[in-house]
Amino acid sequence: MAGEATSAYDPRVPLLLLLSGTTGLVDAVSVLGLGKVFTANMTGNIVFLGFAVAQTPGFVIAPYLVALATFFLGALAAGAAGRRLVGGSVRRWLMTAAFIEAILLWAAAATATRFDPQAMAPDWALYLIIALTAVGMGYRNATIRQLKVPDLTTTVLTLTIAGVAADSRLAGGGAPNLSRRLGSVLAIFAGAAIGAVLVIRTGLVLPLVLAGAIVLAGTLAWAQHPSATLPHKG
Repeated sequence: MAGEATSAYDPRVPLLLLLSGTTGLVDAVSVLGLGKVFTANMTGNIVFLGFAVAQTPGFVIAPYLVALATFFLGALAAGAAGRRLVGGSVRRWLMTAAFIEAILLWAAAATATRFDPQAMAPDWALYLIIALTAVGMGYRNATIRQLKVPDLTTTVLTLTIAGVAADSRLAGGGAPNLSRRLGSVLAIFAGAAIGAVLVIRTGLVLPLVLAGAIVLAGTLAWAQHPSATLPHKG
């Protein structure tokens, strides 16, 4: 699908901004409810894993290894699925990805009904929620990577923020894609803030259910656009 949008408006951008918001929801659940582990942002897990290896109080190795391994598996599955679906419509490819991610997030929500965030128990539920959400986010990341939409990864903001500054008019640049860059930052910020409120007030179930619903509904809405019928080129 990369390169088919030549006009100023790219119909994929609103969808990717919605997905960015769900990243904030998922990370609110994982960081606030599962013990300082990221299931959408693997950079944070590598840093925390380093802390854990150094035996820093409050950091445990196992959750980070589970998150990294299952994220990897999700990305692996998405890469294979994307290649198998080459030649079909982009709608079929992205709707498949959306259904898979939503089902994984809802399965995590169902598991969360058996999990106590205060006691961080039982262990099986903790690791299953980490695994289910990390697989989903790994699948999503690999899918979005194949879309090749500049400045909208839906999960990582370091390069986005660096680009805002480095390409700004203050730095002598032309400020390309400024609105989508800032939109991505605001979407993840808003998702994290809303997710934090929901986790604190209601627990882990509601933000996970909401994240899955947004992924599925947003992709269904995008799938009505004529560009969704174009062939997926891989």
